[in-house]
Amino acid sequence: QVQVVESGGGLVQAGGSLRLSCAASGRTFIRYFMGWFRQAPGKKREFVATISESGGMTEYGDSVKGRFTISREDAQNTVSLQMNSLKPEDTAIYYCAAGRFISRTAGEYDYWGQGTQVTVSS
Repeated sequence: QVQVVESGGGLVQAGGSLRLSCAASGRTFIRYFMGWFRQAPGKKREFVATISESGGMTEYGDSVKGRFTISREDAQNTVSLQMNSLKPEDTAIYYCAAGRFISRTAGEYDYWGQGTQVTVSS
């Protein structure tokens, strides 16, 4: 089993940057694909990014491609999401998740964190 805890959210002006971190517990962390999703008020949960167990494969949602970068540090059991050129429409609760397969679908992830709020002001 894997437990995940997100951190690093906050308030930032448009055009600024934030780095989110996801700390995962459990010795099996290295076997899991890790993903980031986000959910804005009144909207469905949206795929942001995912990374394979090895870190060699990544995928991004169209709305963040070229601005966000996902990475993992297995020695620290962490996954990070570097967010640059932030826009007001990036405002949402950001969730970290662990799954057995690389996927853009939230339902295919097994373990979820509680989320961290990101607010981008215009």
